[in-house]
Amino acid sequence: MSDTATALLDQARSWMDQDPDPRTRAELAALVDAAEAKDETALAELRSRFSGHLTFGTAGLRAEIGPGPARMNRVVVSHAAHGLGAFLLEKHSPTTPSVVVGFDARHNSDVFAKDTAHILRAMGLRVVLCERVTPTPVLAFAVRHLDVDAGVMVTASHNPPADNGYKVYLGGDDGGSQIVPPADSMIHRAIMASHDHSLASSLPRSDDYDTAGAELIEAYQRATLQLAQSFPVEGRATLSICYTPMHGVGGDVFHSLMSDAGFSSLHPVDEQFAPDPDFPTVSFPNPEEPGALDLAFSHASTVGADLIIAHDPDADRLAVALPSPEGSWQMLSGNELGAILASARAKDAVLKGETGVIGFSMVSSPIAQVIADHHGLTGQDTPTGFKWISRLPGLLFGYEEALGYLVNPETVRDKDGISAGLYLACLAAELHAQGNTLWDALEEVRREYGGFASDQISLRFDTMTIAQSVMGEVRAAPESVFSSLDIDSVDDLLTGGEGDVAVDLIVFRLAGGSRMIVRPSGTEPKLKVYLDTLRPEQSLAESDLEGLRISVRSAIDELLARVTDV
Repeated sequence: MSDTATALLDQARSWMDQDPDPRTRAELAALVDAAEAKDETALAELRSRFSGHLTFGTAGLRAEIGPGPARMNRVVVSHAAHGLGAFLLEKHSPTTPSVVVGFDARHNSDVFAKDTAHILRAMGLRVVLCERVTPTPVLAFAVRHLDVDAGVMVTASHNPPADNGYKVYLGGDDGGSQIVPPADSMIHRAIMASHDHSLASSLPRSDDYDTAGAELIEAYQRATLQLAQSFPVEGRATLSICYTPMHGVGGDVFHSLMSDAGFSSLHPVDEQFAPDPDFPTVSFPNPEEPGALDLAFSHASTVGADLIIAHDPDADRLAVALPSPEGSWQMLSGNELGAILASARAKDAVLKGETGVIGFSMVSSPIAQVIADHHGLTGQDTPTGFKWISRLPGLLFGYEEALGYLVNPETVRDKDGISAGLYLACLAAELHAQGNTLWDALEEVRREYGGFASDQISLRFDTMTIAQSVMGEVRAAPESVFSSLDIDSVDDLLTGGEGDVAVDLIVFRLAGGSRMIVRPSGTEPKLKVYLDTLRPEQSLAESDLEGLRISVRSAIDELLARVTDV
């Protein structure tokens, strides 16, 4: 056996010695035994798991559960908690910092949350651990509501069942938003120092922490219910809504909130209502993915629903589907739903004499800026991610096309599918009482502000390396890769972004006002291509989009063929 392989096996054995989880210890022991018997597959798997440490970035940690520093496990989480605690103690010295910890229903989420609470409390921090599974928006709310210095949410959102993750919010001057640079790199350095100087099994632990139960959920519901006061109550009792939490943790909270708001015709998709970490009825627990809403479509047709509301597993994203004239169900795109909500929120602000900001990510449709301008409000785009949108001063409404919406920024400083779902349902009920639907609201948006059309080409790869390679090809010769397009300008925001924020994103502005944006996913081995058109008439916008889609798809296929051959 080579010296490199021997060193790898020694590293794996050292990891086992500090792992408090018997399941991951056994999994790693089996791989070590197989590798010692010269099983090349086992050796390759060990290399993958020990190829480096998970990087704690602005999305926190997220990876497949399993042993090793490149996976999510109790060793990684223990050091993450220890590093976070060290960061907070230094940041808030000489006072005692405070943290609230929440978790969803994924595999090991409760274990990771308890490890975090135990370690932070033993370090002297004041800790509040949620007693039950908690939607991400409720944890984000808790940071502000409990006036703590930080929040930890154990979740992998809409990732595959085998994954889990760890995200951090900061209170105080950060207002309860997710971390942004330089806090992410500072926390990462503290985490790596914990790995270097301590063993997870030897870190002090204490169960002398506080807990939060039903009272936290009730406080969130009371604060969120105030959104319904801006709408008339007519139509709520008769509007028929099919609802699915996608096997996640939003079901009980949303159902109770909707009942309190007067929605009495709510039809849950029973097979998907209870939290289940295996997500057995969907191939991928993301309402954006093809087939994810098939059960909801079927159930909605059976009960004669007027619309479908869906959340992703941690309930921070909102999806909505409507019956089409042909009798099938059609999901609104993130930009279509965002435009409806932005228009409603802007009109409400004007009616109340409010001024402020309509915030949206760079990859969202430019219709958001048009809506803001039309109502004399400020439109502001940001890098992708609600960690940026939620920090905009004077924010009235924020959205990103990936089904993320924030309708009550004074209550929550992150995307919130639950509050957005209530707001959307109230708008739909008001329309319903008038004999109209959300299709009519979308048509009104296009009449008032102009036609817009959007599409996304999502390319999923086996590894991040392939996605980065494809992005590198585009970055090296953007006009050559997309030579069939009539390009006015190319802006690479990784090297030419505004301010101090570097963004891994390339913007193509095309003749006629169309736009294409290419960027890698920050959490998955994916590359995303965003296509947007904006024209006075919707038919023109759709025609432009169709031609753009064909040209871009052809160019991407040629690029993938070249990269695959290398």
